[in-house]
Amino acid sequence: MAMDFRRSAIAFTLLLFIHVAHSFYLPGVAPQDFEKGDELKVKVNKLTSIKTQLPYSYYSLPFCQPKKIVDSTENLGEVLRGDRIENAPYSFKMREAKMCNVLCRVTLDGKTAKAFKEKIDDEYRVNMILDNLPLVVPIERGDQGSPPVVYQLGYHVGLKGQYEGSKEQKYFMHNHLAFTVRYHLDMQTDSARIVGFEVKPYSVKHEYDGEWSEKARLTTCDPHKKRLVVSSSTPQEVEPKKEIIFTYDVEFEESEVKWASRWDAYLLMSDNQIHWFSIVNSLMIVLFLSGMVAMIMLRTLYRDISRYNELETQEEAQEETGWKLVHGDVFRLPANSDLLCVYVGTGVQCLGMVFVTMIFAMLGFLSPSNRGGLMTAMLLLWVFMGLFAGYASSRLYKMFKGTEWKRIAFRTAFLFPAVVSSIFFVLNALIWGQKSSGAVPFGTMFALIFLWFGISVPLVFVGAYLGFKKPPVDDPVKTNKIPRQIPEQAWYMNPIFSILIGGILPFGAVFIELFFILTSIWLNQFYYIFGFLFLVFVILIVTCAEITVVLCYFQLCSEDYLWWWRSYLTSGSSALYLFLYATFYFFTKLQITKLVSAMLYFGYMLIASYAFFVLTGTIGFYACLWFTRLIYSSVKID
Repeated sequence: MAMDFRRSAIAFTLLLFIHVAHSFYLPGVAPQDFEKGDELKVKVNKLTSIKTQLPYSYYSLPFCQPKKIVDSTENLGEVLRGDRIENAPYSFKMREAKMCNVLCRVTLDGKTAKAFKEKIDDEYRVNMILDNLPLVVPIERGDQGSPPVVYQLGYHVGLKGQYEGSKEQKYFMHNHLAFTVRYHLDMQTDSARIVGFEVKPYSVKHEYDGEWSEKARLTTCDPHKKRLVVSSSTPQEVEPKKEIIFTYDVEFEESEVKWASRWDAYLLMSDNQIHWFSIVNSLMIVLFLSGMVAMIMLRTLYRDISRYNELETQEEAQEETGWKLVHGDVFRLPANSDLLCVYVGTGVQCLGMVFVTMIFAMLGFLSPSNRGGLMTAMLLLWVFMGLFAGYASSRLYKMFKGTEWKRIAFRTAFLFPAVVSSIFFVLNALIWGQKSSGAVPFGTMFALIFLWFGISVPLVFVGAYLGFKKPPVDDPVKTNKIPRQIPEQAWYMNPIFSILIGGILPFGAVFIELFFILTSIWLNQFYYIFGFLFLVFVILIVTCAEITVVLCYFQLCSEDYLWWWRSYLTSGSSALYLFLYATFYFFTKLQITKLVSAMLYFGYMLIASYAFFVLTGTIGFYACLWFTRLIYSSVKID
């Protein structure tokens, strides 16, 4: 009976992994060839708005529908992003242009007109997909030094404006879409691959002769009379009892762009110089800190240690041996040592997740063509890194002479995820209340809970068991039984002041790149420059380590041996500056006006800042632990 249960559990786990890890395929490895006349499947995705940050499914508005709406299979990341990919009523055939195709006629009532107006007010965009390429609107730019054409994801549902000579604000619907499908032709086989999917939306009040029927010929768009839609000079109003006729054109243009390079136009980057400036700026900070660390290391390890008994004056003795005076207390057990172990273990988990995710991203596994891949990868890696979290927390716990490793493993497995989950559930409830497609469905919620309880928690316990089995790390010097009194500190060595100062430089090393990350998340743009991001991440690690070591040395020189928590908080305080910058970004760059949308923004940025605190704090802690063990193992204590 027990064996059957285990087999069932293993089978269920494998099935869940197949579902969740679906995003690890590489779209683009197997391109699809289309012959002339082949049917092309256009799919619709969510409606998005940078003003509300609340996605909605395409058919939440009364657009034209196919005979049967079919949902596409989505990976975990796509569901969490609010993607809802469904089939569309558009009929495309490869390299066969079609003009003035009538989709359907819709007569608005009060409710549907109001729904359209609300979406137009909030500047919602319609997103579509063809052969895994997102629909874009080409926008010509006249700026010198900028690309001649930039692409915006999706087209606006409609627009607001006034008729000439009137001040009354009216709502107009984009009911005619002029699609352009770009393809690269293989001369040998005469097959083609899709390399571009563009649209120009128009608002047109269509007219027709006689009574309406499915075969009615439009007078405003008739290819036989060479009367095509090229402007929105007679726009379609959105009002109750108004009829809206939805139409579309589709043209095919041959392109020199090869299939492997089809994403280049979408990812065209005009701000290369800003990223290099960011890197140089961060490197200057690192060089400055490295110089200070080198000076301290030379001073402590060469001057202090080699001239241990050759001090010339009492004043020099006081200056140079301050850190040696606290050798009997420097490894004294910190307050709330269990909590420190938990946070260090969680930080190792975050660090491992971010590092491996960036490696995958740089190798191209998590390119923008793989929708939801980045989020799925981060969730799965978080789960598996639980092994290292348990190991790190139990190793530190054993160094603190702890014996109840299961308690530490339990706290490590639950503390950070419980805080994040609580915030997430509250935010998800808000999204549910708005009837948005961004709300996580029950099935996905169950999958997330299973990943946490079924995989992450056991791995944390396995890691903790392995870490606790290893022999403890011995302190390089013995700890006195009676704690030494800490002398009164100078104002600049005040814990709060030094902790807040310590967070400035790590934040300064990343804040320019942070702007691009926030822009990609909240302004619905692609982020793909993972090479730059990895460099910035390495610089962040070095900066966190060095600033903590520098401030730890000054602290020990002033005979304050309470460095354990301060080392964690020094670099971890950069998360405070991250959240303050996110607040600044909200008020200066975003146009969010709804309370629910603002709560979503600050809720998600609070989660991000909390994770950043745990990550940077752990880097600083381990740097300081290495530094103190190094300097105190290098001197002979009588």
